[in-house]
Amino acid sequence: MAICNPGDLPQILAKGQRVLGLDVGTKTIGLALSDTLLMVATPLRTIRRGRFKTDAAEVLREVDAHGAGALAIGLPIALDGRESPRSQSVRQFARNLLEIRDLPVVFWDERLSTAAVERTMIEAALTRRRRSEIIDRTAAAYILQGLLDRLAHENAKARSS
Repeated sequence: MAICNPGDLPQILAKGQRVLGLDVGTKTIGLALSDTLLMVATPLRTIRRGRFKTDAAEVLREVDAHGAGALAIGLPIALDGRESPRSQSVRQFARNLLEIRDLPVVFWDERLSTAAVERTMIEAALTRRRRSEIIDRTAAAYILQGLLDRLAHENAKARSS
């Protein structure tokens, strides 16, 4: 299937399929999962990065376990809107994953997602230790929720036309 536009997801996904969100970092991969109605993103788990094959197997295990029909991968865009070496690394991760399993992949701008999530956690008085335990999967949920909100907005707009 390869890389697709966010707006294509509703036509690509079979009824009841979920989207697995990924926040791919250098040390961890945060995972989040949508509901079957594509309305709510929930933090799932964090994978400690190792070799690519091991990381890919973990991600694909979650795809299979939860009936995910697509991946939403956070793309770290610089504040000025340009892609960085980190962006290219995430794109390469996605390409390598697509060589193993043909799944629709959508990239979603993740600018400031971790900062926004951390700010909310600080306001909620979570300890530094607790924040570090859940930040990556919560950032993945934040990224995925942004995509789901866009899909809901596009769907509402199409219904009102």
